Order: sequence, then C-alpha cells, then structure tokens
Amino acid sequence: MKTVNSTELQNNFGKYLTLAAQEDIIITRNGNAVAKLTAVKENAETQGKAGLVRESAEKYNHSVRKATYEEFLELTKGSEERYEFIDGEIYLLSSPKTAHQIVLAELFGIFYIWFQGKDCMPLPAPYDIELRRTPEEINIVQPDLMVICDLHEHLDENDYYKGVPILLVEIVSASTRSKDLIKKLDLYMSCGVKEYWIVNPINKEVTVYLFEDKEIHSSRTFKENETAHSFTFAGLAVELERIFK
Repeated sequence: MKTVNSTELQNNFGKYLTLAAQEDIIITRNGNAVAKLTAVKENAETQGKAGLVRESAEKYNHSVRKATYEEFLELTKGSEERYEFIDGEIYLLSSPKTAHQIVLAELFGIFYIWFQGKDCMPLPAPYDIELRRTPEEINIVQPDLMVICDLHEHLDENDYYKGVPILLVEIVSASTRSKDLIKKLDLYMSCGVKEYWIVNPINKEVTVYLFEDKEIHSSRTFKENETAHSFTFAGLAVELERIFK
C-alpha cells in the first residue's frame, strides 16, 4: 500500500492510476487519509446474472472510494483530465478509441443537421452535465452527445449549463458497458432526462429508452441494417449502417 498527498496525485494522476493496478493508493490531505484509489475488481458471483454486464478492470478505469462532492471538486480542480462523479464515486475517463470517435462524429453530424432551425441544440462531449437525484445528491457526467432545449435559460454566471438535457447518448465500450447500461441508465431516469440512447459499436446496436415519471415507459433496440428512431422527436432517425462503418 502506498500513501500520496492530494497535490501529488493531481499532478501525476496517470502514474498513480497505473500503480493502483498493483496496490492500493491512500490519498492524504493535510496529513490525514481522505480517500483510497483501488483497482475495480470483478465479482465472479454476479457475473452474467440476469444479463448483467461487468466491465473488466482496465489500466485507466478505476474509481476512488465513496467521496463527497467537495472532495471531487478538490481532486479535479485545475486538472486537464476528464472525470465523472456518480453516486459518490469518481471516474477518470480514458481517451476514446477510433471506432468510438467515428460513431460520435457521424451521430453528431446527423443530429446537428436535423436540429437546424429548431429550438433544441445538440452538443458533443466533453461537456459537464450536473444531475441531482435530490438537492444534496450531485452527480457530474459527460455524455457523448446531448440534446438541450433550454440552454440559455439555465446558464450560470460562469457559462455552465445547469439544466437537464432532454436526450442523452452514450457510446459504450468494453470498459464502460456496466456504467452506461446500469449506473447511467438509472441516474438519467431518476433525474428527469426524457430519452436515452445507448449506442453499442461492439454489437452494432442502438437501444432507445423513453422515460416517464422516473420509470422506463418504452424501449426499442435497433440492429445493424435498421434505422433507429427517437420517441421524443418525430422524424429524428439514424441509419445504423451509416454510423457503424
């Protein structure tokens, strides 16, 4: 077990993530232990149950122990890394691979053209979205693509959006599947997002969820040669052959 102060961790986060694959890293502030950086372990007892997909413990996919929102802000302050904060856990986002970026570019192009002249606007990552299960339970996510219909009504004094997007898109990878399929689906459903697209380049599928009253109202999965359709925006459609090249 290795001990490091928070300033050293912020300045050399990638180095300590690599070390965390071999041993736990205790993070201190003012001489006091405040958090532990540890490798994500797969639970063999629950793997595969009820369609549950477990992500593997990869070099750049670790989470800090349960942390407060203030600890998250302190840890990420001034960092150029990308992070998410979901239900008290901090995630470092690894650099996306080429297949992911191709899908994102195609999707954003389709969304951008379709929403031209309309009241809503699509925005791509990186862009922080703050979601609250309750006023005290703050989560910070960076969806791959989002559709916002009240952008200018919810900008704070620092030019950050504080509303809830109507539609969110996540492009999954082998290392993010469980977070996107389970954690984020529950978070988005609970926080007022209306529609959620899970885009899977591995299986060449797109699943679209419609949420109402914090429950899944409808869902549909589209496969390789089909066209995915939005529940919320009539006419918004994506040919899967176009995005999965």
